[in-house]
Amino acid sequence: MRSTRALLPLLLVVFAAACSSSETSRGSTTGSGGASSGSTTGSGGASPNSTTGSGEGASGGAGSAGGAGGAGGMVEGPGTDTTVTPFDETPFYLTSDDDRRVVDAPVSFPNTGTYERITLHLSLECPPGGCDPWARLASLGLVTAKDPAGDAVIELMRFITPYHVGASWDLDVTDLRPLLAGEVTLRAFIDTTVGPGSPYGDGWLLHASFEMKGGVPAKIPVAVIPVWSPRRVVYGDPARPIAGAAPPADIPLPAGASSYALRSFITGHGQGNADNCAEFCEREHTLTVGAVPHAERIWRDDCATTAAPGQQGTYRYPRAGWCPGADVRPWTIEFTADVAGTGAVKVAYDVAGYENTCRPDSPSCDGCTLGAGCDYDGGTHTEPGYELSTVLIGYR
Repeated sequence: MRSTRALLPLLLVVFAAACSSSETSRGSTTGSGGASSGSTTGSGGASPNSTTGSGEGASGGAGSAGGAGGAGGMVEGPGTDTTVTPFDETPFYLTSDDDRRVVDAPVSFPNTGTYERITLHLSLECPPGGCDPWARLASLGLVTAKDPAGDAVIELMRFITPYHVGASWDLDVTDLRPLLAGEVTLRAFIDTTVGPGSPYGDGWLLHASFEMKGGVPAKIPVAVIPVWSPRRVVYGDPARPIAGAAPPADIPLPAGASSYALRSFITGHGQGNADNCAEFCEREHTLTVGAVPHAERIWRDDCATTAAPGQQGTYRYPRAGWCPGADVRPWTIEFTADVAGTGAVKVAYDVAGYENTCRPDSPSCDGCTLGAGCDYDGGTHTEPGYELSTVLIGYR
């Protein structure tokens, strides 16, 4: 692969971003009761939470939990069936004088009512000059604060572009309703390095819509609190421990909630290293809630049957939590029993022990794969690491 307290205890807490880019316009909202409409355009040159550009990673800031408050809906009862469309065939590309890898869209979601199900429909199409021929890291997030040092973003969905063909996915985001309320700014990111004029294609066209079905879910989410914003965690370098990039976070449990879950996106990237980590090495990841560890092997070996069909390249190969042309499945942990009788929780993240002996400062350069030396070259040999983001969800 080339390459986030104002709590309203009765119903919803909305983490709303009041900021918006001067180059964006209102995303369309359809449904009974009227609609606001218009085309969504991009904010070229923006930085997705200090996200690096070409290469594999979306790396966030060094902080962990942060919060943003907003006005929440407090009206009981099912909401009106609605579809909200922030991106509609929106182009993503990179050229020498135009960076459209990041596009912001201000959006208006229903501010009141409960929703039985919220489905995020996301698809990629090929521009006239063809799709990007390589698998790229991509995401859809919600901007909670603007900061020159790196915007605060909560990741809603992560996906990997296919090799040179279109794709579409549906993701249940009902549990994220506290975020999807009122006036917010959504941010889409595709880590492409091609664009109009490139012999390798024009990039991508992105469509994203939220289908909201009024009703009462089995558990009503009342708060979504960031634990770790999107960030890159280097793997296998003793000088850069996991806890340095993703330090343990102390999170107050949200008022009005009686059950809790963690929702994480974790994908491994980097190749040519010892054990061909982290893209092609299977490892156990652990989230420790209080004193209780929860372990999971972040690995996908079903790519041949779940990724977008018709691709070229190595999309069938197993990888660390992802497949080319597939959405990344969130790792969800229900941890209510772990925090019984407490008002806050400490969350820590770790990965199975490993030292990458194929790195530039290794005392002895060995274990390299793919014919690479110890120096990272941005292609055959790239630094191993994991892209991590986690939120805590409280339910009534």
